[in-house]
Parts: sequence; C-alpha cells; structure tokens
Amino acid sequence: MPLRSLIRSLNSHQHFLVAFSGGLDSTVLLHQLVMLRDTQAMDIHLRAVHIHHGLSPYADEWAAHCQQICSQWNVAGEVKRVQLADEGLGIEAHARAARYKALALALRPGEVLLTAQHLDDQCETFLLALKRGSGPAGLAAMPECLRFGATELIRPLLGQTRKQLEAWASEHQLTWIEDESNQDDSFDRNFLRLRVLPEIEKRWPHFPQSVARSAELCGEQEQLLDELLAEQLNTLIQADGSLLIEPLLPLSAIRRGALLRRWFASQNASMPSRALLARLWDEVATSREDANPRLKFGDYEVRRYQGALYWLPVTHGLGDKVVSWCAPFAPLNLPDGLGTLQCATNGLEIRAPLESEPVTVRFKASGQFHIVGRERGRSLKKIWQELGIPPWQRERTPLLYYGEQLIAALGVFVTRDGQATEQSCWRIDWQKENQQ
Repeated sequence: MPLRSLIRSLNSHQHFLVAFSGGLDSTVLLHQLVMLRDTQAMDIHLRAVHIHHGLSPYADEWAAHCQQICSQWNVAGEVKRVQLADEGLGIEAHARAARYKALALALRPGEVLLTAQHLDDQCETFLLALKRGSGPAGLAAMPECLRFGATELIRPLLGQTRKQLEAWASEHQLTWIEDESNQDDSFDRNFLRLRVLPEIEKRWPHFPQSVARSAELCGEQEQLLDELLAEQLNTLIQADGSLLIEPLLPLSAIRRGALLRRWFASQNASMPSRALLARLWDEVATSREDANPRLKFGDYEVRRYQGALYWLPVTHGLGDKVVSWCAPFAPLNLPDGLGTLQCATNGLEIRAPLESEPVTVRFKASGQFHIVGRERGRSLKKIWQELGIPPWQRERTPLLYYGEQLIAALGVFVTRDGQATEQSCWRIDWQKENQQ
C-alpha cells in the first residue's frame, strides 16, 4: 500500500530532489523512492541533498552518514552548508528559512522537491497554528503539493503516521540519524510531540487523522476565498506588484484584511498576524499624506508611495558614500550590491570629463540643478518628486560628479553641465545586480 500511495502522490513527475536529513522520515522516503526505481522499474531520477546547519556537534557525522546512504543506494547526493540569520525569530524558524533557501538553490530545471513530513507532523503544525491564533490559512497546515519557485514541493508521506514509517524502517532494517535536539521539549514542536500528543492519542487514537481532515477543510475554505476574491484582487495589484489603497477604503475590515493577506501571498511573503495587518493599515496605508511610512517584516518592509503599498527588501541609504572613479575608467563596482558602472558603446550619454575633473559617484546632492529638458532649476528632492522616483530609490541611485558638479543621476536624468556634445560624448552603462 505505501508504494501505491507514493506513486499517486508523485503526480507523474520523473525528476526528484529529496530533502534528506538522514532522520527516520526522510530515510524512509528515500528508500521507498529507491524501491520504486529498482523493483518497480519506474523511470524516475533521484538526487538527494543534506542541509548542514552546523547546530549540532554531530553535524559532520550526520552529513557523512547521508553521503554513505546515498552511495549505498546509488543516489546522487550532496551536502549544502548554511549559516543561520540572527533576526530574533528563534532557532527553529531560522533553520527552516535557511533550509528551504538552500533547497531552492539546489533544484535543477525540471526537478520537483520532495520532503518527508508525515501525518503526525501535520497534526503538530495544526496545533502550533491554533496556539498562535491563526485563521483558516494557518490551520490549513501543510498541503500535500504546492508551488515552490518555478516547480513544485510534494510531501508524499503526509498520509502516513510515524508508526507506519517506523514499521517500514524496521521491516527493511534501515538505519537513521537520531537528532538529540528532538528530545528537547523547550522547543514547541517537541513539546507537543513528546508530552501532549501521546496523552491525547491514548484517549483518542485517531486524533491525528481527525486533525488532518480539519486542516483539509480549512484549506478548502481558503481556496474558495481565493477564487471569490481573485477578480477584485487583480484590479488592485498594479503591474509592478504594488497594491492600490483607495479602493480598499470603503471595504469592511474583514474583506480588506482578506485582500491584504492575498497580496502578501502574491509577494511570497510570510502571512502577517491580525495585529500586524491592523498596524499596516493604520500606520502605513492611512497615515498622513506627507508622511513616508514603513513597516518592517523581517528582511522586507511595506512602504507607501503615490497611493499604493509596496513590498520591498529592507535596504539602507548610501547618502555618505563617495566612490572615486579614476582613469583609465575600468568597470567600477558600486557599494551594497548596486552593480557596476562601465564605459560602453551604449548607455547614458554624457560629456566626457576634463583631465582636471576628478570623477566620483555619490548618493546625495544639495543645491539647485538644471536638468536637460527643464527650464528652471530645482532641488534634487523636487526633481525626484517630479520624475516619480520612490523614496527608497533616491539614496540608492548613483550620482555621477565631475569635481563638485553633478553630471547625471544614472538611469534618471542628465544635468546641463553633463550634456553630451558632438565633440565630447561618453556612454555610461549601469549594470544593476539588485533591482530596487
């Protein structure tokens, strides 16, 4: 029965990357896939990746064990080392984020990611969402199949209990890693697994199956809401992914919250709590007109500009940076991942610098400037406003200076002092690494 169930869950795919921790769950999953390949003569192609978090003193031994198992079962295996961020979210959350980021990078075109969560994991996830006060989206817990970047993530074992996996491992004499941290009940998930669920299942043996049905029903409700709100949401989201605010104003708080959550989902963002959504609406969306509001969500933030909300990576202004660019003007690396400037056969046309003019790149300017195509001088702030440059781009747009003269804001404007002539013309190409 497990192999037939596994075949159905693979959805006719043939190329798989297995997230292989070396624990019981992923060991059983990989072994079942190997059985399909070798004894059922299925045309499937397997790779496995072990994520080395470096949290345990045994981490190197675990990596070696996984490589040995892959070699024994003729599966291409590799180890990916990750470093955990320090953002106050807790070890479990940071490890999970680092793990899925590494798995996404490890995927090859045409591959589907397989992970080994099972029925007991689903029950724990539901109860953790209940503890957090989650709505139907959180209580839907883990779907068996979902989009993952350009491919899919499938959880083929989601219908099997831990006891069933233990029985398979015993029958086939499998060996696996026992992570000592799994016995630490200071972690919420371990507390449920070790202390709470055993007591519940003594009284209600089929509790995990009942929870899984409830999660499935919550998922169906969310899917229905997605369908009902999709048309309205599409009218609110602009081509650049921002969300219009004015059409949300007359809506009920419940409908507005549902639309905001689906906008977060469209940005592949973590789902905000009700309290954070209320802060977003009060402190960002409807704050005073002359404000430049923002609300941080981990490595990202929501900002308002010209009547819309924007989901953006958190960046820092570079107002005090000055970068010299000296002859012979080789490609210049800009700070903070902004890319490279180079002289090219195409690009922004400006006059060439005189030998007596030192060339620098800066990120702020004061005074009045006359830009090409405008009669009157303006402050840089006014120019940014007139040209519709959002605040988060202003101090990250390279300003090219000759001496103390502003020549150009790359990609935006050229000043009269920098205007190219038939006798003197440079072309500057800004190769951006991170689109802001």
